[in-house]
Amino acid sequence: MARILIVDDSPTEVKKISSILEKHQHEVLSADNGADGVAKARAESPDLVLMDVVMPGLNGFQATRQLTRAPETASIPVVIVTTKDQETDRVWGTRQGAKGYLVKPVNEDELIKTINSLIA
Repeated sequence: MARILIVDDSPTEVKKISSILEKHQHEVLSADNGADGVAKARAESPDLVLMDVVMPGLNGFQATRQLTRAPETASIPVVIVTTKDQETDRVWGTRQGAKGYLVKPVNEDELIKTINSLIA
């Protein structure tokens, strides 16, 4: 069982992803914006972060960069989960330090496979 932090400003998305994660015995934490997500990752040290991109204030790319560049959170894999499906977005996400990139609506098998490959 892993502790997974979902950072997303959509309560519907958080609920949808949480139910998938809980079904697979993962513990779910959540934050509804990038700044809170960074703060919660620092405070809670989750095993993995699922990061939305389009959020008010600090966006997902900026939050990912902060997490992957800070020594205390650099070891936590970040997977971007977004509606942005352009190759440039994927490249940019990877450049910010993301270890994975999933497009909404998230496919359950793909989500679990990605998480398992990063926390195994």
